[in-house]
Amino acid sequence: MRILVSNDDGYFAPGITLLAERLGAIGEVTVVAPERDRSGASNSLTLDRPLSVRRAANGFWFVNGTPTDCVHLAVTGLLQGLPDCVVSGINHGANMGDDTIYSGTVAAATEGYLLGIPSLAISLASRSGTHFATAAAVALRLVERLARAPVPQPVLLNVNVPDLAQGALGAEEITRLGRRHKAEPVVKLRTPRGETAYWIGPAGNAQDAGPGTDFHSVAAGRVSVTPLQVDLTHHGQLELIRGWIGR
Repeated sequence: MRILVSNDDGYFAPGITLLAERLGAIGEVTVVAPERDRSGASNSLTLDRPLSVRRAANGFWFVNGTPTDCVHLAVTGLLQGLPDCVVSGINHGANMGDDTIYSGTVAAATEGYLLGIPSLAISLASRSGTHFATAAAVALRLVERLARAPVPQPVLLNVNVPDLAQGALGAEEITRLGRRHKAEPVVKLRTPRGETAYWIGPAGNAQDAGPGTDFHSVAAGRVSVTPLQVDLTHHGQLELIRGWIGR
């Protein structure tokens, strides 16, 4: 099995190192990841300059671009053959609800999905980052399942793993995306030159976190597995906008 691994935390992140090591037990792993942390890069492609690809001492390839660049370059030119799956992660922190719009981790997996390859985004749902090994075990189990029982169409799975020891982890639960409250206000600061600068404020707390959501699953200690799609059409508003345009 050929497995392409990427992330948005950078090729040096502990999550991707452990992920590649564990997946190497069941297949041929190639790592193509950003040269630095590109969290929040979403699905951006670099179109205003050429990209460089270099190889680190550990064999990982790193790109001076976005997570989407990494997967796109790997699949469309860098690799000799198509991978059987793309695995992005292990992200240091959750990617649930509205996070998926901004997440570079999810974006790397999305690019694989758009290129017709089954893809998974794996995130450890904690900023403390204690149990990366638990998330790696979940990723290994899911990829083994893809190899054993392939899904008959391309899938994009967003997986969030509670930061728990493996023995304390609950079962996998198929979920939908929850929703957050709007983001907190920006944080203003003064630079040494007397100018005003801004940090983007933190994400809002969960608003829609009831049963069936990714937030609810992770809070209960279970692995959240959410199948995603890329169709942004608001089908429920098609008739509404047809009527509005006709006015």
